Amino acid sequence: MATDGLPPEALATEALVMTDIDAFYGDSHVLHGVSLSLQPGRLLGLLGRNGAGKTTCMNTIMGFLKPRRGSISLYGEAVGGLAPDTIARKGICLVPQGRRMFRSLTVRENLTVAAQPSRKDNGSAPGWTMDRVFGLFPRLKERHAQVAGSLSGGEQQMLAIGRALMGNPRVLLMDEPSEGLAPQIVAEVGRIIGQLKAEGQSIVLVEQNIKLTLDLADDVVIINTGAVVFKGEARALQLDDAIVSQHLGVF
Repeated sequence: MATDGLPPEALATEALVMTDIDAFYGDSHVLHGVSLSLQPGRLLGLLGRNGAGKTTCMNTIMGFLKPRRGSISLYGEAVGGLAPDTIARKGICLVPQGRRMFRSLTVRENLTVAAQPSRKDNGSAPGWTMDRVFGLFPRLKERHAQVAGSLSGGEQQMLAIGRALMGNPRVLLMDEPSEGLAPQIVAEVGRIIGQLKAEGQSIVLVEQNIKLTLDLADDVVIINTGAVVFKGEARALQLDDAIVSQHLGVF
């Protein structure tokens, strides 16, 4: 089949690919040849103990940390080493660890500053708008004029997710979205992530909550001391207590 003239994304079968990534903080070598891939419409769980390198992977994908070796591509287009704002405009959006909203801005203002147009390559999926985010999170609609710094922890996490969705992501990165939340809010966050996945959103999920991740993920990568030690389907990991115990501890 002739492919002349087609853009890379028309040929790509993977939403996001990291290949042989080495990254450093100063002289400290923190990622060692990390490779992973995310298929369109699937959820990849990125697991590991504290300090294993999970957030560093997210920061490298987003351009906050420049890789010294290796490549990163979004639907076949090289994005490794680009500026974070450029990467976001190309369609990788982050729900950061610790939420990091603009605390002095209102809920509506936080959502507005993150807005990007709907993408033509999202098929029939509707684009994310303020009204659609408020439909997903009715509590945010109730609090739309409230400054973000006065929200509860659960409401702040909803805002962090909503803000990322306003970027109309092709790939959504979620870094510890259940951190510090009450169990009933964790369950609600899990329900929302499951809904996004069911709608076809491609997601990379970093979580300390192993059960939540395995319940949601299609595929799993485990990182230990900055290197990949396991890749496979989530259901296979659920059946392998030895790997879970070795790399993640008993759960």
